[in-house]
Amino acid sequence: MSHPNEMLAMIQPIRFSCPPGALKGLTALSAALLVAAAITLPARAQTAFVSSEKDHKLTVVDLKTQAVTGTIATCKRPRHMVLMPEGRQLLVACGDSGQADLIDLATRKSVRKIGLGEDPEIFDLTPDGRTLYVSNEEDGVVGVVDVASGKRSGEIKVGEEPEGVLVSRDGRTVYVTSEVASLVHVIDAASGKVTKNIKVGKRPRRFALTPDGSQLWVTNELGASVTVIGTKDHEVVDTIRFEVKGARAADITPVGLAMTADGKRAFVGLGKANHVAFVDVASRKVTDLVLAGKRAWGLGLNKAEDRLLVANGLSDDLTIIDVGAAKALKTVAVGRVPHSVVVVE
Repeated sequence: MSHPNEMLAMIQPIRFSCPPGALKGLTALSAALLVAAAITLPARAQTAFVSSEKDHKLTVVDLKTQAVTGTIATCKRPRHMVLMPEGRQLLVACGDSGQADLIDLATRKSVRKIGLGEDPEIFDLTPDGRTLYVSNEEDGVVGVVDVASGKRSGEIKVGEEPEGVLVSRDGRTVYVTSEVASLVHVIDAASGKVTKNIKVGKRPRRFALTPDGSQLWVTNELGASVTVIGTKDHEVVDTIRFEVKGARAADITPVGLAMTADGKRAFVGLGKANHVAFVDVASRKVTDLVLAGKRAWGLGLNKAEDRLLVANGLSDDLTIIDVGAAKALKTVAVGRVPHSVVVVE
């Protein structure tokens, strides 16, 4: 048997010959094919899902064509929605069913139901998607639900009519609003105990955290304002008040709240004032007011953050806003009493 080194020496490299200029032509052809492939690849779809409280369904809107493409049946009175961490399923809380529908986005059908307790309003997931915290308005509690088993593992007593729920990005803290008490409850997730109650404006509703987690913003529906809370000591650091020319003060009812990923700009739905306020986060000043539909409510941003979507609860439609131009592009009719909007790409 030959020694391995001798065998290697017997192996000769294979050489190819090609006419002069052929390699250059091949390179040019490859480049052309790559360009053609890039041109023919479909653009990533942008789809908005809008919950409708009175129709027990979600309306599906294609953001490229700005047209309704279908509906998805849900449990009764769908409200708040959250995209699951893997991005393939949408969890929808239904107020009159006491449960959530888990919607598979590929088939656009409910694949599972999770019990949420009586009259669920707003919920949020821990960063790993394993635990769900939900406000149960009638009982004045925040329910804790194990997502995998669908079982309620506990509940935390809070103020009357809890609504907004937000889990911090590290999963250690849960924030909950009490509409009647005008409080933000700070809950330690590990112990399930309320560690602090923060007095804010009248009838607090929804939350947003700045990307660095240093500020918690909360809308005050009957206070025509947003309260800014420092998360280091959980103290109020500022209050942003809103005015809309021609609107009665009582109609300026902030609820929906969204913030850009860089934390430079916030958007506030002003409810019955029918406008959305654009707010510079650093200065906490309103830079623009954009007219939407009747009772500008739930807000959603697309991934590029160049489109802001507004669910209008009293005109049964969705306003699509060009963020850069601060201008409404189109209003799309959706289901009755739209509540929330989520964009999936």
